[in-house]
Amino acid sequence: MRPIHVIGGGLAGSEAAWQIARAGVPAVLHEMRPQRATEAHRTARLAELVCSNSFRSDDAEANAVGVIHREMRVLGSLIMRSADAHQVPAGGALAVDRDGFSAAVEAAIADEPLIAVERGEVAGLPPNDWDSVIVATGPLTSPALAEAIQALTGEESLAFFDAIAPIVHRDSIDMEIAWPQSRYDKAGPGGSGADYLNCPLSRDQYNDFVDALLAADKTEFREFEGTPYFDGCLPIEVMAVRGRETLRHGPMKPFGLTNAHQPKIKPYAVVQLRQDNALGTLFNMVGFQTKLKYAEQTRIFRLIPGLQGAEFARLGGLHRNTFLNSPQLLDPQLRLKAAPRLRFAGQITGCEGYVESAAVGLIAGRFAAAERLGGRLEAPPATTAIGALINHITGGHIEAIDAGPRSFQPMNVNFGLFPPIVEPRLDADGRRLRGPERGVARKRALSTRAAADLSAWMQAGG
Repeated sequence: MRPIHVIGGGLAGSEAAWQIARAGVPAVLHEMRPQRATEAHRTARLAELVCSNSFRSDDAEANAVGVIHREMRVLGSLIMRSADAHQVPAGGALAVDRDGFSAAVEAAIADEPLIAVERGEVAGLPPNDWDSVIVATGPLTSPALAEAIQALTGEESLAFFDAIAPIVHRDSIDMEIAWPQSRYDKAGPGGSGADYLNCPLSRDQYNDFVDALLAADKTEFREFEGTPYFDGCLPIEVMAVRGRETLRHGPMKPFGLTNAHQPKIKPYAVVQLRQDNALGTLFNMVGFQTKLKYAEQTRIFRLIPGLQGAEFARLGGLHRNTFLNSPQLLDPQLRLKAAPRLRFAGQITGCEGYVESAAVGLIAGRFAAAERLGGRLEAPPATTAIGALINHITGGHIEAIDAGPRSFQPMNVNFGLFPPIVEPRLDADGRRLRGPERGVARKRALSTRAAADLSAWMQAGG
């Protein structure tokens, strides 16, 4: 049987190759590292995490990310299996030891006899005799391949900047100022409810910090001048420009936290740090993606109480991301309309986030395997988390009809992508739901429907 070629050994590509092999079809996984490096990767490992180590909420009852976690586990996801095996405490989130996680993915791929890993760049379009290809090159697609795709489609590849948060050595954090606590004391997988380290700022300290951000030296854009950001991963200094209170209502929000050292004094703002490795020796600054120059990062972040003596294992950075105008270019099977032998998966399709990228890789792999075996697999229904994401990517998004800003942008999975549901009005005891209770009940209803509909899809041959 002819193999299916998967280009890109990140989360989406690794998951796609795994699903193809699970279906009994051979796959060749192409990864250009270490022969060609990227601006963000540090190793040549498959499924290396280049930004946060968090897979975000694992709450499958009331969070769309938790729902997609659940669906991927049910569908035999290698990425979720490896994440679960290498989780570290992170409150209500599923966070992983990044090195253990990528090593587990790579070991599983290496041990699978139906997957061959080939190292080296696929420069330009794949050879014509590759009749089934999944392009899962992510936001760091090599220029030669990106230019070839652009020439083939006639569309401009949309691009945005994505910034990486710094990582701090745990023993350099002043625990007489910082304290351990998860927001609202919420415990998640492997967590205790006190999984983040919190650094409090008074009003004056917060304003001084914002002033320093506004005045700091930043990385120049140069040839990427004018490339827009993705709103879900804005650098902190860009948020500061948008308004003095923006950070305080974003990554520095103080809500749900009580200073253990001064419980009667409410912090005006809080910086949270999340465990980044299994040993608990490294913590990343949550939401602190940045394009500040290195010297400025060290100086300004040490203005934060508790981090005045911080030692950094890694400072923040900046890289350029590219993605397709997928609703125009891809069909419901994730195939390029201009060249159906090419499928796309992961962040290059315009999804955002580790699990979203892997989920699209999972479905792309299953699509390709079914096609190779002479059949056709329909996507899960749009009432499921995976189905809602695929639907958004391949046609659920409504294009702007005027000359305003670009319309299709990277999207995390969220309940706003799910078809509407009749909102519950009463709880199990017949009591009328009010205010926030109704919102929680709606999310739980969406989650319950998603579970039932995924089960029905699987029973029907999905």
